[in-house]
Amino acid sequence: MNRCCITPMRGKIITFLLDESGHALEIHGDETQGAILGNIYVGRVQRVVKNIRAAFVEIQPGQVCYLPLEDLRNPFYIKKGSSPEIQQGDELVVQVSRDAIKTKAAALTSGVSLSGSYVILDLGHPGVGVSRKLPPPERERLKTLGEKLLQTVSGDLGLLGSPGIVLRTNAASVPETVVERELMGLAEELYRIISTSIHRTCFSCLYRTPPHWLKRLLSLHKAETERIVVEDEELYRKASAFLAEQDRELSDKLVLYRDDLLPMVKLYSLERELEDALSERVWMRSGAYLVIQTTEVLTVVDVNSGKSVGGKKKEETCLKINLEAARETARQMRLRNLSGIVIVDFINMEQEESRQSVMEELRNCLRQDPVQAHVVDMTKLELVELTRKKVEPPLAQQLRR
Repeated sequence: MNRCCITPMRGKIITFLLDESGHALEIHGDETQGAILGNIYVGRVQRVVKNIRAAFVEIQPGQVCYLPLEDLRNPFYIKKGSSPEIQQGDELVVQVSRDAIKTKAAALTSGVSLSGSYVILDLGHPGVGVSRKLPPPERERLKTLGEKLLQTVSGDLGLLGSPGIVLRTNAASVPETVVERELMGLAEELYRIISTSIHRTCFSCLYRTPPHWLKRLLSLHKAETERIVVEDEELYRKASAFLAEQDRELSDKLVLYRDDLLPMVKLYSLERELEDALSERVWMRSGAYLVIQTTEVLTVVDVNSGKSVGGKKKEETCLKINLEAARETARQMRLRNLSGIVIVDFINMEQEESRQSVMEELRNCLRQDPVQAHVVDMTKLELVELTRKKVEPPLAQQLRR
């Protein structure tokens, strides 16, 4: 069972997700204020750059974000020029879909969405989706439920286009009426946001998402979460009020931690966990280690044996190290919130069967990641290409801001 811990630290709100052995699965460092991911605005198009298929949209005075034209889905214009295509001066409803990462501006989408504990309502992706973490029979049951619910919600949102819904992992653990009730609430909120936007001025914030650390609680897998431990009383009050409204089941798992002699930082060795999560070198139990280096374009993971692997059992030893490295690479990607392109240089192996075993182990481990990640391929140089969806900045950047 996992434990979610929240504490103020280093001027941030630090959220740790710990496994049953006390090791960190995820670490996030959130600003106390000022996050814009998930916010919905009336933005104004500054310019359209067709050769990169993007528009640059100002959402607040002086704050310009990037809108890929492929994410111009079901646009709702407040003010439209004479061209049917998006153009300079147009005003439309947009949502921040990705935080600013490194030197890249925050990204936008016109297909706005709202998330709950059990379902996501999305105006940008029509149809029904179901969490891939669930077994096939449960996915089929929820897909049937989703198709039924979609017909109902489509009528309510008919003027806004063709909506889509995604049933989350937690939807499998509650009655269908609970899922339906949450979806109807999201539909009402989304209809209110869009329908009233025509009366709002440019740069208005139509919807302000809850702070990252609160919203992240709704993504916890309830069946795998033992408790949510909050050390600060003010943070505890905010979490209690938020979960009382959003999710009673998670609210029952919320506890306030009080111990002046043993603060949470010491109890869970949080300083050491942070140091390890930011270290370039990661040691593994076998004595081998990873070297993780992040550049502007991609992240490189180099697998090192740490000792000689010669002798008759070289292939067996290499396979053992590479399997461990595959598991640790997947864990570090989630822990450090690495995203984009990741290249892994495993120790070379002679047998194709060994290489396939490592690739399959890597795929299985990435399936446990709540953020979409997958193996692309192995190159002729035996470098493995991975990708992980960009949602939030990497941990190192979160702690620097």
